[in-house]
Formats: sequence, structure tokens, C-alpha cells
Amino acid sequence: MDQQNKPERGLRYWMERVVKEAEKAGNGFEADPVHDLRVAIRRCRSMGDGFRMLDPHPAWRKMRRAAKAVFSALGDLRDIQVQMEWVQKLGAEGDPVRDKLMAHFQQREQELKAAAGTALAAFDTTQWLAWADELEARVQRIPVGGDAFQVIALERWMEAHRLHAVAMKNRSATTLHAVRIGIKKFRYIVENFLPDLHDAWIKDLKAMQDVLGEIHDLDVLAATARQIRAYANPEERARWRNVILKERSARLEKYRAKMLGRQSLWTEWREGLPSGEKLRQAILKKFEVWAFLREDDHLHTEGVLDISLKLFDFLSGEKLLPAMDFESVSQRDLLTVAVLGHEAGRLKGGKHHKAVVKVFEELDVPPGWSALHLRVAGLVARYHTGSPPSDGHAEYGTLRKSAKNVVNRLAGVIRLADALERARNGMGSEVVIGRNHDSVVVSAWGLPQRTREAEKIAAARHLLECVAGVAVLVKAA
Repeated sequence: MDQQNKPERGLRYWMERVVKEAEKAGNGFEADPVHDLRVAIRRCRSMGDGFRMLDPHPAWRKMRRAAKAVFSALGDLRDIQVQMEWVQKLGAEGDPVRDKLMAHFQQREQELKAAAGTALAAFDTTQWLAWADELEARVQRIPVGGDAFQVIALERWMEAHRLHAVAMKNRSATTLHAVRIGIKKFRYIVENFLPDLHDAWIKDLKAMQDVLGEIHDLDVLAATARQIRAYANPEERARWRNVILKERSARLEKYRAKMLGRQSLWTEWREGLPSGEKLRQAILKKFEVWAFLREDDHLHTEGVLDISLKLFDFLSGEKLLPAMDFESVSQRDLLTVAVLGHEAGRLKGGKHHKAVVKVFEELDVPPGWSALHLRVAGLVARYHTGSPPSDGHAEYGTLRKSAKNVVNRLAGVIRLADALERARNGMGSEVVIGRNHDSVVVSAWGLPQRTREAEKIAAARHLLECVAGVAVLVKAA
């Protein structure tokens, strides 16, 4: 494997490499230095995209945006340089169509070199390297190769495979290009965050991306020839059309040979990613990492989660709360995710318990989940404090009855758990739950007596009592 492409090369390496390659590329903007600089920037941006799915730190977005202008300008230039390579390959010396196309691309190349020079001159390398130091510290908190990135890779696989299914029906330029972008995003997650899978898959991932890239290049070349009226007569049009179609068809067949059937690369890649119980656990781990990077009071969240799960397990075991899955996702998992993210709205400002619904709705939908599951989890998190669920609340009021019932049950659990934890300063493991005839008794160490916190606990019981149909008594152990 090329040493510069080994996945263990971290973010700092690639950010420093951008500065070095920028100096080389700026000296004439020739094809190879332009390509090398784009590779370095692309690695930084794709790493930023991956980490940003978990880490809300604003420096990720700033870093990505800072390189956008240079990356875009270099991309336009690189596309033209690739088109020139195709024209030289497909057309013979003296071919009038070849000459017209080359003249057009050479003029565009000079224009785009000037634009790239302007973009590169505005690129602040000092700030870029400052971000390298800042973000490297963030990277250390996120386990590369862990469950969170396994789930993100599967999400990217699912989207790319969906685009592939569409493209195989019509084989149009637009849909095939969309597949290329989908595979590229999947590849970047594997390349940057899953080193073991990278070693096994990178050759095929790169080959399929390149094949689709060449198909796109040929489609662009054909469109450009028509646009600039490079053909003087039908004979020239037919000759070039046949040449381009032959090259395109060969690459499409190469793609189909690898990507269709039960033994396709799609199948191989999917089998290397988690499924079943491993996937369920990986999804919860992803949410755990995501939540960890969005709050400072980790002990509070751990305490609320401990109490919430004890309450849910006891009440469902006593048949006081139904424990069936909600549209194929465990209610216990929905509760877990809601608790993990119930403080995430603080980054939005304002009333955090209201803002958290939007935070959940902005997330990528995990495999096997739907947007509705994220909304339900977000609403459960929203109702951990403040007013209880009400049809007057827009996000809740539009839910169908079955979803409202889930929100009510799980919100009842998290409201009491949050109030208990806040009153008891993190002593979550000291909660004991039992049954006394028609009551549920929650015994907890460290409960305050005749205080504002005790009143909050008393108020927090109400929703749970309504959904469970029994009195909930809270007392000091």
C-alpha cells in the first residue's frame, strides 16, 4: 500500500500535508500537484465530516468551510485536465474534433488556473494549522474503528446501495454519477475510520469509484462536444459518439460484473458490517459517543440512565408498562437514546428541553430505525422536564396515537429519573424499586426532605402514575 494513503495517518498529518502540497501546486498548477493537493484536502474534509457526525465542536465546520473554495477551484481545474487527457487518448493527431475540444479545454484551463490561484492566495495556512492543533485534541476523544463508525459506514452503505438500485434501472448519467458519490462517501468512512476494513476493501472500493468516475468523465466529454458544436458533420458526430460509447460501455460492464448478483461487492461489504444484535448494540454505542461529546455533566446522564432503566425494567416486568417493540425498535432502546441525549439541547441555547427535539431530528437515521423513531426519542428527551406531553405542542400533537403512547410511557419514566438524580447528586445506583399491593415504591438514598427538590420529585411522579395506572411512592431508603 502507498505509505501516504495508510489509514493510520491521522488528521494532523493530512492538515500539515495540505500546507506542503499547496506550495507545490501553486507553482504552475500542473496536473499532478493539483491532484495531490486535492487528495490532502479531501482527506481533511472527509475526516471532518466523519468526526462532525459525533462531535459538535464548531472548529470542524470552520475547517471544512475554509478549504471549500480552494477544493472547489482545484476540482474544476482537475476536471478540465482530465478531459484533456481523454481527448488526447480518444482522438488522433489532426482530428478536427480533437483540435476543437483541446482548444476549448486549454482556454478553460488557463481561466481555472487563475481562479485556483486566487482561491489559494486567500487560504489562511496559519489558521489552518491552528485548527490542526485544536482538532487533534478532539480526535483523541473519539475511538476510531469503534462501533460508532461501524454504524456510520453502514448508513453510507445503505444510501449508496439505494442509489445503485436506481441507477441499474436506467443507467443514466445522472443516476450513475449519484452512485459514484454514494460509494465515495462510503469509501471515505472506511478509509478514515475503519482501518481493518480499509485494508480488505480499499482496492475494490477505489476501483469501482474510478470506473464510475470514468463513465462520468465520458458523459461530460460527450455533453461538452455537443455544447461547443465540435462536430462539423454527422460523420464526425457518429465517429466520436461510437468511440465514447464503446469506452463507456466497457466500464459499465466492468461495474456490473462486480456489483450485481449474490456474490457482488455490495454483499461482501454488507457482510463485513454489523447486523442483528451486534448492530443494535453498535447503534446504542454510537449514541453514547455522540451524547458524551455534547455535554459536560456525564455523571448526571449516567445516573438518569441507571434509574430510568431500573424503572422501565421493573414496570414492564410487573406488566404495568407494555414492553413490546415500537415499529421494530425496542422501547428500552428508545428510552436509552432519549436519556443519553436529553441534555444535548443545551448547545442550541434557550430552553434546552425544547431545543433537543430539533437536535434529534437533525441526526442521520440509524439502520433499522425511521425518522419517526428519532422524533419519538427526541420528544421523550424533551419531556424529561418542563410541562408534560400535550396536544398543544406541535411536534407531539401531530403524532399518531401509538407513537403518543410510547412518548407518554417513556417520558413518565425519564421525568421521575431525572428529578431523583438531580435531588440525590448522582447516587443512581442506590435506588431500589419494589411493589406494595397497588403501589410502586421507589426507595432512594440521599433524598432531601421538605425541600424544593422534594416537591419536584413529587410532581415528577404524576405522568408515570397516569401511564402505569398505579401510585408511585418515593421514600428515603
